Amino acid sequence: MDSVRRTYTMMRGRHIEKRVPSKELLSVLDKAETAVTGTGKDIGNPSWKRSLPHVFVASLTSLLFGYHLGVVNETLESISIDLGFSGNTIAEGLVVSTCLGGAFIGSLFSGLVADGVGRRRAFQLSALPMIIGASVSATTESLEGMLLGRFFVGIGMGIGPSVTALYVTEVSPAYVRGTYGSSTQIATCLGLLASLFAGIPAKDNFGWWRICFWISTVPAVVLAVFMELCAESPQWLFKRGRAAEAEVVFEKLLGGAYVKAAMAELVKSDRGDDADSAKLSELLFGRSFRVVFIGSTLFALQQLSGINAVFYFSSTVFKKAGVPSASANICVGVCNLLGSTVAVVLMDKLGRKVLLIGSFAGMAVSLGLQALAHTSYSSTFGTLFLSVGGMLLFVLSFATGAGPVPSILLSEICPGRLRATALAVCLAVHWVINFFVGLLFLRMLEQLGSVLLNAIFGFFCVVAVIFVQKNVIETKGKSLQEIEISLLSATSQ
Repeated sequence: MDSVRRTYTMMRGRHIEKRVPSKELLSVLDKAETAVTGTGKDIGNPSWKRSLPHVFVASLTSLLFGYHLGVVNETLESISIDLGFSGNTIAEGLVVSTCLGGAFIGSLFSGLVADGVGRRRAFQLSALPMIIGASVSATTESLEGMLLGRFFVGIGMGIGPSVTALYVTEVSPAYVRGTYGSSTQIATCLGLLASLFAGIPAKDNFGWWRICFWISTVPAVVLAVFMELCAESPQWLFKRGRAAEAEVVFEKLLGGAYVKAAMAELVKSDRGDDADSAKLSELLFGRSFRVVFIGSTLFALQQLSGINAVFYFSSTVFKKAGVPSASANICVGVCNLLGSTVAVVLMDKLGRKVLLIGSFAGMAVSLGLQALAHTSYSSTFGTLFLSVGGMLLFVLSFATGAGPVPSILLSEICPGRLRATALAVCLAVHWVINFFVGLLFLRMLEQLGSVLLNAIFGFFCVVAVIFVQKNVIETKGKSLQEIEISLLSATSQ
């Protein structure tokens, strides 16, 4: 262990002074790696119970994300009447979508925040604008105040998802990393359902919508406070030259028997890396371009499948079928939760690639059913069954793979030094396309009709299946360092 500690000291010196000769360093690294080969793996997997509390606290960010996505769903009518813009569809649309603009801004800076102050502080910084924004929204007496509050909330929403994906990936044992990653999607579903249930009394109770915003401040405060008790990312500590602290964190997360192997993996992955912060040019033109291309394309295809159009406008379909909007939203939320639960169970058994292919294929089939519902080949009962059933199948299929997998996969395949920046870039793509799909959906529905529009969304789902088959590597059960080596090997071929 002493030789390994000396290696960490040398690595730390390289981070700070960059004067260690490369040949000498690699020689020492090889000796350290040989000294710990097999440590940890020979005695089985570390206990998942050690890292679970830290993942649970981090998942509060996903809970808040889901809650704020749905908080104006049932309350928008009451808000518009109370604040004096009832009937103004542009103002109502701004209340819904202003948070998307804030999320785009937040996602752009999420990488800088996560790398600059650490993952724990980044969580707290994402909670702060959500607390401020929800408080402003809950107390405002004007449309401008509501939009300002929603924008602040959006900034927190933009920072949160990328930091959550980073943190869960870096503190989880490899054999449960996919399960933990998809559990954050369950937290998002629970937050969405909570907002829908909380908003039900808003139609009959004047001013209830303000309570709905105040409710969201509670988990945000809990996140900010309890994150003080959580472990910092050992990868981030190591990259900052704080190897001794990273060792202590690994002992807390994995147990003492696994510390040497985990630290040796970090030493191995750090070979030849420049310790400077990641540059955007490296992601766009360097050897990591393929990673960013895969991540950005997955997020783009995720949104071009039309999933958020379904979440935003599902009530319209159900109303035509004679189903109350509250029941419709709850049905969609339950299917989303059910699909996310399936993803948790299967993520580390079937793997990321299989779930992605199956998910996008199921979405393509369900969109075909919805397109068929609006043709002359369908009876009245058939139209009801195909449109409603197809929509629920679409949401269920999405939640099993296309929803949770892209962020998990991207956080796994990115090299450690570039991980935060790459996630920020890819999530920015996500928010831009999300915004335009939501903005243009109703206009395209009017001009193109349901059949053609569903066919377009289905086409992108088929493209996604082909893209995943050709470009995505399987990462289940592999250490982050093994994944990085596999991807570099694939890139060099």
